[in-house]
Amino acid sequence: MLTSRVSSKGQMTIPKIIRDYLEISAGDRLTFIIRDGEVIFYPVKGTLLDLRGSIRSDKHPEDLDAVRKAVREKIARKAAQ
Repeated sequence: MLTSRVSSKGQMTIPKIIRDYLEISAGDRLTFIIRDGEVIFYPVKGTLLDLRGSIRSDKHPEDLDAVRKAVREKIARKAAQ
């Protein structure tokens, strides 16, 4: 059994053996669940924000003004026929 003391700010230190086992490091996020009189916590791994920038696009962002202009021109050509 491991114990940890809660500070006046409500903070506690997670023992190193637990941090190593869960692969928790500084800055990681934890989720707490209250279930049947117990508190269960586990590290949050792989949020959507973690994926930001991980995929590169082959295309540049669309120029919406150019798209609108192309649509208007296509509609005008069809109307002229």
